[in-house]
Amino acid sequence: MSELPNIVFFGSDAICLPVLNYLKQEAAGECVLRAVVSQPDRRQGRGKKLQPNPVAAWAAENGVELLQPESPTRELAQWLATEQTAVSLVMAYGHFLQKSLREAAPQGMWNFHGSLLPNYRGASPVETALASGDTETGVGLMQVVKEMDAGAVADVEVVHIGELDTGPALRAKVGEAVVPLLRRNLSALLAGELSLTEQDQSKVTYCRKMRKEDGAIDFSLSAMEIYNRLRAFSPWPGGYFDHGESRIKVGRASVAADELSSAAPGIVLSTGSEVRVATSEGDICFHELQRPGARMLPAADFLRGYPIVAGDLLMGSLAEPLVRQDF
Repeated sequence: MSELPNIVFFGSDAICLPVLNYLKQEAAGECVLRAVVSQPDRRQGRGKKLQPNPVAAWAAENGVELLQPESPTRELAQWLATEQTAVSLVMAYGHFLQKSLREAAPQGMWNFHGSLLPNYRGASPVETALASGDTETGVGLMQVVKEMDAGAVADVEVVHIGELDTGPALRAKVGEAVVPLLRRNLSALLAGELSLTEQDQSKVTYCRKMRKEDGAIDFSLSAMEIYNRLRAFSPWPGGYFDHGESRIKVGRASVAADELSSAAPGIVLSTGSEVRVATSEGDICFHELQRPGARMLPAADFLRGYPIVAGDLLMGSLAEPLVRQDF
C-alpha cells in the first residue's frame, strides 16, 4: 500500500485528459490517482450503442479504477472516506456535489473552472468567452461550495484567445492550462496550505448552457459578433440561416476587411468564392455552406448546385444573450 496521498478525480469531458495524464505520470511521485468518478456510459451515434465518455475511456485504458454512479450520493462519500481520499478534484463532471461529498476528503474538494472568475460562472464558460469576443480567458483552481462556482479561488492560469480559435481549439488550450496550474499548487493543496481569495460578488456573471437554437444566425448583430459566435459554436450547435424553405449550415466564415455596405442586415451582397452578407455593422463572408442531406462544400461548389444570388434575404433569429448578472 502506497503512503502517498490519494486523489480522486471527478470528470466526464475530454477537457480533463491533460490533467489526468499529469496526475497519472508526472505527479506520480507526489500522489496516487486512486480513482476516477465519471458519468455512466450513454447511447450515442446512429446505432445508439452504449459508449463511454472520454474520461471513462481514459480510466479504462490507463488501469485507473472507474466509478460511474447515475448520481453521486452519500454512499460515494462514504467510499471516498474509506479509501482515505486526501483531495477530490473536479472538472466538467456534470452533477451537483452534495455536502457529504464536498467534505469527504480532509483537504477538501477543488474544481478547475474554465474562466477568469467571477466571470462566467456556469455551464459554458469557454464557449461564452469566445462568443463574447474576449481576448483572454483562463482556468481557476477553486473550492467547491454549495453555490455554483462561488468558491474562493487559489490560483488562475490565463489563456490567450487567438483570432482563429474555435470552440474545440480553445477548450484544448484551457484543458492544457490546468497542468501548470496544478503543478505549481499540488504540494500546497495536499498539505492544506493554499492561499485563497474570495470572489468579488459585484463582478459576478453567469453563462447558460448552449442550446440547438443558438446556431441560428442573427444578422442584426455585427459581423464580428456573428463571426465570434460561429467560432464558439463549432462544431455544435454550429451556425445556420434560412433561405426560402431551406435551412443552410455555415462552415468557415470571416469578417470582410474592406468598406462597409449600407444594405439591410441579411441581404446577400455578392456570391462567388464566398457568400457575402450585410449585417448591422460590417459584412460577414461565408466560405463553406451545406444544404440539408448534403455535405459541407466550399461556397463556389455549393452555389453550382444551389442558387443564392445578390439581393436574396437570408433569415435567422434574434440571438438570446449568453451572459447574465443573476442566476
